[in-house]
Amino acid sequence: MKALTGKQVRYLRGLGHHLQPVVMVGKEEINDALLESLEEALTHHELIKVRIQEGCLLDRHQVAEQLSQAAGCAVAQVLGRTLLLYRPSEQQRIELP
Repeated sequence: MKALTGKQVRYLRGLGHHLQPVVMVGKEEINDALLESLEEALTHHELIKVRIQEGCLLDRHQVAEQLSQAAGCAVAQVLGRTLLLYRPSEQQRIELP
Protein backbone atom coordinates (compact mmCIF):
# COMPACT_ATOMS: atom_id res chain seq x y z
CA MET A 1 0.00 0.00 0.00
CA LYS A 2 1.32 3.45 -0.87
CA ALA A 3 1.98 5.98 1.87
CA LEU A 4 -0.81 8.29 2.96
CA THR A 5 -0.55 12.05 2.58
CA GLY A 6 -0.88 14.35 5.61
CA LYS A 7 -4.37 15.36 4.52
CA GLN A 8 -5.46 11.72 4.22
CA VAL A 9 -4.01 10.87 7.64
CA ARG A 10 -5.91 13.77 9.27
CA TYR A 11 -9.12 12.67 7.54
CA LEU A 12 -8.71 9.06 8.73
CA ARG A 13 -7.90 10.16 12.28
CA GLY A 14 -11.14 12.15 12.31
CA LEU A 15 -13.11 9.12 11.11
CA GLY A 16 -11.39 6.81 13.58
CA HIS A 17 -11.92 9.00 16.64
CA HIS A 18 -15.19 7.32 17.68
CA LEU A 19 -14.20 3.75 16.79
CA GLN A 20 -13.74 1.08 19.44
CA PRO A 21 -10.72 -1.26 19.24
CA VAL A 22 -11.60 -4.48 17.39
CA VAL A 23 -8.22 -6.26 17.65
CA MET A 24 -6.21 -6.65 20.86
CA VAL A 25 -2.46 -7.37 21.03
CA GLY A 26 -1.72 -9.06 24.35
CA LYS A 27 1.06 -11.08 25.94
CA GLU A 28 0.94 -13.57 23.04
CA GLU A 29 2.07 -10.59 20.92
CA ILE A 30 1.84 -11.05 17.14
CA ASN A 31 0.83 -14.58 16.12
CA ASP A 32 -1.15 -16.25 13.33
CA ALA A 33 -4.50 -15.97 15.12
CA LEU A 34 -4.00 -12.23 15.66
CA LEU A 35 -3.01 -11.69 12.02
CA GLU A 36 -6.06 -13.66 10.89
CA SER A 37 -8.43 -11.51 12.97
CA LEU A 38 -6.62 -8.36 11.79
CA GLU A 39 -7.05 -9.45 8.15
CA GLU A 40 -10.75 -10.14 8.70
CA ALA A 41 -11.34 -6.81 10.48
CA LEU A 42 -9.54 -4.80 7.79
CA THR A 43 -11.44 -6.55 5.01
CA HIS A 44 -14.74 -5.83 6.70
CA HIS A 45 -14.15 -2.30 8.07
CA GLU A 46 -11.19 -0.74 6.16
CA LEU A 47 -10.37 1.50 9.16
CA ILE A 48 -9.83 -0.18 12.54
CA LYS A 49 -8.37 0.49 15.96
CA VAL A 50 -5.93 -1.97 17.50
CA ARG A 51 -5.34 -1.89 21.26
CA ILE A 52 -1.97 -2.93 22.71
CA GLN A 53 -2.61 -4.42 26.13
CA GLU A 54 -0.31 -4.18 29.14
CA GLY A 55 1.05 -7.73 28.72
CA CYS A 56 2.62 -6.97 25.33
CA LEU A 57 6.36 -6.47 25.70
CA LEU A 58 6.96 -5.03 22.21
CA ASP A 59 7.25 -1.28 21.66
CA ARG A 60 4.05 0.22 20.24
CA HIS A 61 5.86 1.49 17.13
CA GLN A 62 7.33 -1.99 16.54
CA VAL A 63 3.83 -3.48 16.77
CA ALA A 64 2.48 -0.89 14.30
CA GLU A 65 5.31 -1.60 11.84
CA GLN A 66 4.95 -5.38 12.05
CA LEU A 67 1.15 -5.31 11.69
CA SER A 68 1.26 -2.90 8.76
CA GLN A 69 3.81 -5.06 6.92
CA ALA A 70 1.97 -8.32 7.65
CA ALA A 71 -1.47 -7.01 6.61
CA GLY A 72 -0.38 -4.59 3.89
CA CYS A 73 -2.09 -1.66 5.58
CA ALA A 74 -1.13 1.91 6.46
CA VAL A 75 -0.67 3.20 10.00
CA ALA A 76 -2.81 6.33 10.29
CA GLN A 77 -2.03 6.97 13.96
CA VAL A 78 -0.17 5.67 16.99
CA LEU A 79 -1.67 7.28 20.08
CA GLY A 80 -0.77 5.86 23.46
CA ARG A 81 -1.39 2.13 23.28
CA THR A 82 -3.88 2.42 20.40
CA LEU A 83 -3.13 2.09 16.69
CA LEU A 84 -5.32 3.24 13.83
CA LEU A 85 -4.86 1.10 10.71
CA TYR A 86 -6.29 1.61 7.22
CA ARG A 87 -6.47 -0.61 4.17
CA PRO A 88 -8.97 -0.04 1.34
CA SER A 89 -11.21 -2.99 0.40
CA GLU A 90 -12.67 -3.80 -3.01
CA GLN A 91 -15.83 -1.81 -2.22
CA GLN A 92 -13.72 1.11 -0.97
CA ARG A 93 -16.27 2.51 1.51
CA ILE A 94 -13.96 5.32 2.65
CA GLU A 95 -13.27 7.97 0.01
CA LEU A 96 -9.92 9.60 0.78
CA PRO A 97 -9.42 13.31 0.00
